[in-house]
Amino acid sequence: MRVVVAEDLFLIRDALIRLLTEHGYTVVAAVDNGPSLRKALDEDRPDVAVVDVRLPPSFTDEGLQAAIDARRKRPGFPVLVLSQYVEQLYARELLADGVGAVGYLLKDRVSNAEQFIGAVESVARGGTVMDPQVVAKLLTRGDARGRTSDLSPREREVLSLIAAGRSNAAIARHLTISASAVTKHIAAIFAKLHLPESEDDNRRVLAVIAHLDR
Repeated sequence: MRVVVAEDLFLIRDALIRLLTEHGYTVVAAVDNGPSLRKALDEDRPDVAVVDVRLPPSFTDEGLQAAIDARRKRPGFPVLVLSQYVEQLYARELLADGVGAVGYLLKDRVSNAEQFIGAVESVARGGTVMDPQVVAKLLTRGDARGRTSDLSPREREVLSLIAAGRSNAAIARHLTISASAVTKHIAAIFAKLHLPESEDDNRRVLAVIAHLDR
């Protein structure tokens, strides 16, 4: 699978290249600024992009906007965005088209090879991956507005794992409970949040995040 990497810090960019290469990906371009990223996305036509939100020359949201533009040209183009901090606005912009094949991770996750590569693979398959810290902030906002206060502690655990892109089987393994128990918890969560149930993992992630962040 062909990947474009955009990161202005050399050490992080080098780590991303090494991780991806070691796991069988082909890095067709590794750039350190917004204009070069746009050119690589247009000319190299990668299968997935791993992009830092803030890139030169503006150091604002240059990387994010380049990724969003690429998805306008190629709907559903897989993009994993990396950020130094939890930026709820950036997460919302990335999810705005509702198509999926997107991820938002904090840069700290790069040090966990399994988690990082898992996120790349999930996004490349069309999934949605949100950093646990982003999810935690969304849940906090939800409580402040009375959206998740009716959930039990276990239901909140399950909800955070849903929003992080976990499948029912993965949630069951993580919490050491049965698959049927996970199904019951999810049904209760969706009922309390007034969301339609869905067997589509990507759709339910987007639905939960959209509900909590609106």
